[in-house]
Order: sequence, then C-alpha cells, then structure tokens
Amino acid sequence: MEINVNFLENLRLEAKFDDFTVITDQPIRYKGDGSAPSPFDYFLASSALCAAYFVRVYCLARDIPTENIRLSQNNIVDPENRYNQIFKIQVELPEDISDKDRQGILRAIDRCTVKKVVQAGPEFQIETVENLDEDAQALLMGKPEGEGGEKNSTWIEGKDLPLEQTIANMSGILAGLGMKIEIASWRNIVPHVWSLHIRDAASPMCFTNGKGATKESALCSALGEFIERLSCNFFYNDQFFGEEIAGSAFVHYPNEEWFQPGPNDELPAGILDDHCLAIYDPYDELCGSHLIDTNSGNVARGIVALPFVRQSDGETVYFPSNLIENLFLSNGMSAGNTLHEAQVQCLSEIFERAVKKQILEEEIALPDVPMAVLEQYPDILEGIQALERQGFPVLVKDASLGGQFPVMCVTLMNPRTGGVFASFGAHPSFEVALERSLTELLQGRSFEGLNDFPPPTFNSQAVAEPNNYVEHFIDSSGLVSWRFFSAKADVEFAEWDFSGTNAEEAATLFGILEEMGLEAYMAVHEDLGAPVCRILVPGYSEVYPVDDLIWDNTNKALDYREDILNLHALSDDRLADLLERLEESQIDDHMDIITLIGVEFDENTVWGQLTVLELKLLIYLALQRHEEALERVEMFLQYNDNTVERGLFYQAVRAVLEVVPDDELALEDYLHNFRRMFGGETMAAVVGSVQGEVRFHGLTPTNMRLEGLEKHQRLIESYKKLHAHRAARSGMAASTA
Repeated sequence: MEINVNFLENLRLEAKFDDFTVITDQPIRYKGDGSAPSPFDYFLASSALCAAYFVRVYCLARDIPTENIRLSQNNIVDPENRYNQIFKIQVELPEDISDKDRQGILRAIDRCTVKKVVQAGPEFQIETVENLDEDAQALLMGKPEGEGGEKNSTWIEGKDLPLEQTIANMSGILAGLGMKIEIASWRNIVPHVWSLHIRDAASPMCFTNGKGATKESALCSALGEFIERLSCNFFYNDQFFGEEIAGSAFVHYPNEEWFQPGPNDELPAGILDDHCLAIYDPYDELCGSHLIDTNSGNVARGIVALPFVRQSDGETVYFPSNLIENLFLSNGMSAGNTLHEAQVQCLSEIFERAVKKQILEEEIALPDVPMAVLEQYPDILEGIQALERQGFPVLVKDASLGGQFPVMCVTLMNPRTGGVFASFGAHPSFEVALERSLTELLQGRSFEGLNDFPPPTFNSQAVAEPNNYVEHFIDSSGLVSWRFFSAKADVEFAEWDFSGTNAEEAATLFGILEEMGLEAYMAVHEDLGAPVCRILVPGYSEVYPVDDLIWDNTNKALDYREDILNLHALSDDRLADLLERLEESQIDDHMDIITLIGVEFDENTVWGQLTVLELKLLIYLALQRHEEALERVEMFLQYNDNTVERGLFYQAVRAVLEVVPDDELALEDYLHNFRRMFGGETMAAVVGSVQGEVRFHGLTPTNMRLEGLEKHQRLIESYKKLHAHRAARSGMAASTA
C-alpha cells in the first residue's frame, strides 16, 4: 500500500492512502498542538484493533454475540531500553462461551497480522528519489526463493519462459508505463496452494489476484492478469473517461472505428457479421443507440467498434465496444509469454466457464476422480488432504463431460455452515486443470472465508437463474444443486489428455469450438510488450444474457450522468425532469449512483453511499414536495444500509416532515428536544433541507469535469498512462481530435 504524507501546520501530518486520510500530531510537551494522536499511538492502536478484528471474524462465523466481549491492550516499556516493549492483550469473555470457543478466540487473536509483522521484524529500505510521482520502480516485495545472486530457471507446464524471466518481463512492462505495483496480501493456508492480491499503488481500483502451486507461479498469474486487463481496458470497463479522452483522436485503441446509426436509429452497416447479428439481434429490436459506449458517452460521435479477426476465414469483424463491455466481462482475455501461450490460457478459461455453466444449470452429477489417479499428483493430493484435516470434505470431480472438454472440478463442503463451493479449472493438461481447480478454490481466502458460501438446493429454477451464473463467474458464490452431489454420476470418468506444445494445444482448443459449430473472433494486443489476446465466442462465452443489450445496458448512464454530476446547478425544472426520468425508469431503487453513472466516488462520502432511492429523496426535498419525500424517507429507513450518521439524519427528516404539515403541531415546540436528540448541526441541516434553504445535504458539488472526485481522477490518470502509450506507438496525438 502506497501512503503519501503531506506536511501540515506545525507538527501536524496528513497521510493519504486509498480513500482514507489520517491526521497525526504530537503532544504539547513535544511542541505539538495535541490535536490528534501521534504516529506511535496509531501504531499501538493498530495492534489492538487488529486483534479485535480477528475476534470479531471468529465470532461472526459461529454466531457468537460480541456485545459483552471486551478487549484491552497495554504496552509495557523496558526502562533500560524503550524500544523493547511487551504488548499485553487481554480479552474478557462472557461465562456462557464454551472452553472450545475460548481457545478458538485466543488462537484467532494470535493470528493478528500486525503482531505477525512485528514479530517477523519488517525490513526498512530508505532512499531518495528524483520525483515520487515518476518513480515507477515496481514494489514487488515477494522475491523468488533462492535469489542469492544465482540465476534461477524454474519451468512449469504451460509456460514458454521460466517463471523468473516472466516476472522480470512483466514487472518491467508495468514499470515502463509508470505504474507502481504493490503486493497487498499473500495467502498459503495449505501446502502447494499460493495466492496473492496486487494493485496499482496510485489507483488501487486497478487490482488483480493470482494463484499457483508456488509463490513465483502465483505472482506470474497476478502480473499476467494485470497486463491482460490493462491491454483489454477491463479496469475501466464501465467508467466515464471524461470529456478530454472522449474527444481524443481515439478513445479505446488507435485502430477503432466509429459508425453512425441510421436515420431511424438502425444498426449501421459495417458492425458485426450475419452470424453475430443472428445471436445479438434475433428479433430486430437492437438499435444503434443501444451500442453507444459508456466510457466516452459521445452520442454525436456514434458507435465505437473494435476489430476482431474471425478465425474461420481471417476476415475482420467490428464489434461495438458497448457490446463487449455489457456481455463478456473479463471472460476470454489472457496474456502470455507467447501468443500461443496466451491463446491456450484464454480458450481454457472460456471452456472452464461455459462447461461450468452447463453442469450447474443442467444439474449434472459428475464422476469422482479415482484415488489411484489422484495419487499420481502428490502435491495436489497433499493440499486436498490438508483441507480435509481442517474439517472440510473435498470432492474431486472430472468435469470433462466424458472427455469432451479439458475441465476439472474441486468441490468443498463446509459442515460448519452447510455451504458448498464448486471450483472449476481448465487446461489441456489434466494435472494443470486439476491444480487450477484447487488453487482457484482457495485464491485469496482464509479458512474463515470458506464460511461465506450458500448451502445446496433442490430448487432447479434458482440454480438456472442467469444471475446465479453471474455470481459464480464473479466469485463462485452462487448456488449449487444437491443433484450435483449424487453418487450416481451422469457421465463416465475419463482420464483425458489434450496436452502438447502451446501451439498444438491452441489448435486443439480452437478445433473443439469448430466441431461444436461455434465461431471464434480474436483481437491481439502487443503494444505493451507482452502478447495479449481477447477471444469472443458469440452464443457461448457471454457472462450476461444477450437481452441486457436492450433491457439492462450500462449506457443507461448516458441518460443521467450529466444531470447528476451537475445536480447542484440544475434549475427546478431540470430537477423535476431528472426526477421524472428516474421514477419512470425501471432502475432498482437500491442501485448505487457509482454503478448507474460509471463514476467512482470515495466510498467514505455521501456520494459514495448514494443510491437511486436517496437521490430521489433529496430531489423531492429540494423541490419542496414533502409528501413524496416522506414516503421515500420511510423506504430509506426501512432498507437503509448507509452510515449510522446518515440514518439519524433521515430519522430527523422524518420527524420534521411529520410535524410540518400537521396544523395542530408547531415545529418550534419540538426543535429543542430534536436538537438534544440529533444534535444542533444535524437539525440545522434537516430544517434547512425541509424549508428548501439547504439542497442535497452531504453531497459536495461536482461537474462533468469530475472536479473534486479524487478517486475517479486517480483511475483516469491510470488510463491516461495507457492511452498516451498507445498514442505514442501509433503516432497519433492523444489530445482532442
């Protein structure tokens, strides 16, 4: 995590990281103003808070109330050496907590991350740099084992270069773009299963996870995913790029093309092909306006489309960026040391997800992998047995559907919660596919994190619901049918093998698609220095339903973005028009504004928590439509998951709105006790809001230039590095066309 420090007045300091700001000061006796805790005080508090966090996680997983649990920490200083201290943590537990849970809570505290870092003794590296903003040295703290100066060459199946060289190459690419990559966390809870989380220090919203049987392979996985998502613009998928980039010579890629819809909003000639149109517009309902991209929002410029090569004949077909963003998410993109390596990874993931979807929706019972076969892979078996010893029954299944596809499945059952998690992995090699199923199962998860999955169900409709597949795609947290667990398999076990060189494997996987009568379209991006491919298989590799292009298209943001960002400057007539459009739309009241308009707000602000419901409520207050405002207040308070402070604000709004229209009640008679209940500052905002003197309480003014939106600006600065790199390589100006 990158922490930037600003020097304030006297000895006050400001540390900024992610979406947070921390202020420190020094006591008056040390010539400070005593206005905030000292840095060392924060350090001490972090240990106690970290211990309490692990207690809370333990108790939540077991439905143990924490209201009567108390935790305290004292630091005992050695009078001979003030740097030698004992941190004494004490926890007071209610009598009704069992001895087993008492010991469990103590073990949970012992896992405190702050404690473990202090005990391990962190290494401090202190240096000067010419410019912090331009210092692009990668902050990859996880170094390959055996890095003692000797040259390592660790080869694993499926990679065309050693892991060490892959890490060096990919780290260099990101450093060349001016991106500092930091490792936020490592996980290794069972043998031979590693995972980590990396992110852009300057824009933590740009992050990826990696997994593998070793630290190095997991780091390769994370770096490769980071580069693939940069190359395919996935980090910025639904985000507004801002007016500057929207008017540039190109918005996404230098080879993009723009098309104007027909006079009656018809789809323009030149986009898609007959095969795709039959899938995406079977009833002639799709219009040109459906395909305006969310990122630029440039309706006048038209539809931006990206070139993909049709694999059956090598012809170029233009796919609207909007269609890709809406339907495919990250499915079908991969980076590699070579193009064939990237293709194998890309196609493997497509098969993994499509076969998973078929198995889950059709409630197919898969065959177990015989123990004699598992014993051929001792490292994988050791990881599975470690899970079993922790009390998690594990089922290892062949998901190839009789040897048709290179897919495996590892399913974990949790007797503590009744939940299950079916993890799938794919690769032409049986062993690699099995390893990926296991590492995917535990990617980024602690043992406590395995308590978050739902129980199986016999409700076939719930399992087949499209959103269930989306949940499985995002984090595998969707429902699984009990029929999946039948001991009577619907298909025979096959010890399949599609392996060969990466070129041979890619040809085999493309061949499977061809035999199925499917068409594949591929775009290759090599401008960053690593081959990245994106493969679309219409009618097979989509994540969201095709109907979303018409009924739930992300470019609905274009109907609201400008007015919402200019909210404070709108006249009453324009506010009423915005309100009418929101009320007449079918947008979920609980959708957050971040998602609706594709703009990132700091989650710790009112904007960051704002939903469509609350926005309507604030507009009703601004327009002095008290009856409708009160109705929305009741809804907000009934379903509120906002901050306590915001909830109290609306409790006070409800009280005032119930007094004001009542002829027998006078607001002045209640204000004294309202202020005692809710505070004078809150009541001033409430009364001002109800009387129309305060508009949109808590929402700071912004505009289409995104002024004041630091989080979104950091994301756009990240994209501008990528955009400028592409412009430089293509010889095109990155400035406004």
